[in-house]
Amino acid sequence: MVARSLSGIVLALAAFAAAAQEAYPARPITMVVAFPPGGVADITARPTAAAMEKLLKQPVTIANRTGAAGAVGNAVVANAKPDGYTILMALSSISVIPAADELFNRKPAYSLDQFAPIALISADPTILVTHPSLPVKSLKELVALARAKPGQLSYSSSGIYGALHMPMEIFLHAAKLKMRHVPTTGGGPAINAILGGHVELTAGGPAAISGHVKAGKMRPLASWGALRHASYPNIPTFKELGYKDVEYYIWAGMFAPKGTPEPVMKVLRDAARKAVEDPGFKNAMANVDSLVQYLDAPDFAKYWEADGKRLAALVKIVGKVEDKK
Repeated sequence: MVARSLSGIVLALAAFAAAAQEAYPARPITMVVAFPPGGVADITARPTAAAMEKLLKQPVTIANRTGAAGAVGNAVVANAKPDGYTILMALSSISVIPAADELFNRKPAYSLDQFAPIALISADPTILVTHPSLPVKSLKELVALARAKPGQLSYSSSGIYGALHMPMEIFLHAAKLKMRHVPTTGGGPAINAILGGHVELTAGGPAAISGHVKAGKMRPLASWGALRHASYPNIPTFKELGYKDVEYYIWAGMFAPKGTPEPVMKVLRDAARKAVEDPGFKNAMANVDSLVQYLDAPDFAKYWEADGKRLAALVKIVGKVEDKK
């Protein structure tokens, strides 16, 4: 009887060990996007997930977990089990939300040390666009109109302190202008607000505005980049137009919850590295004029840290912005 019991224990331990060493991934992976479809995060996540599926031999499913300018979806991944089956395609606003929470002395939705960087996928300067009905064809004309109608022009964003709100606040602060802010639940709805004529302006990532600009449904006026965007060579930067401190980039990067085992992180990093070389991924990004700026985890971590400090400083410059709706 004792021998049989010992034999059973040995078999159970062997089965447990085999399960523990199960090759990753053994089941579908969820890639959380903290915004609705139609914005930069979602537009970047979908071709990335499609390319990774082919490499990992498992479905990589997009889950749009929206709310609070990305805080809801980001927090979902921050608090997820660190097993590699829940990852995040985040925007640069991931760094802004904790800084805004600190500014308002409120409990943070998450902290940045809850994430482990996997890879930077893309990075683009935002582009200032107007509805074609607005009677301006240059930034100079827009500034003159805004000064003549203080508080009357409106712009949409992806939410308070979100990736589209911050660049607009930086510009308005530098130009000493007042406009009405119309926050939405994400980049897609922000784009829809200007397409529907509900607002006059927005700051858009190239991936989200590309098709609409080409169709004449939006008019680009200026770029927040240090240099002109390759897909918009005729659009000047704010710096060229005299606004030296007006610079902002909307980047998309992949993260896992902190504590994800290193072997699992290696699989995800390798998949991300190969995914950005996939012809389908390259075509998808080229079609929306988005610049692929791949960085592996170590370099991405350095980039993220430096950008996070810069954005936290910008939050203090912009100051407290309340949702007046």
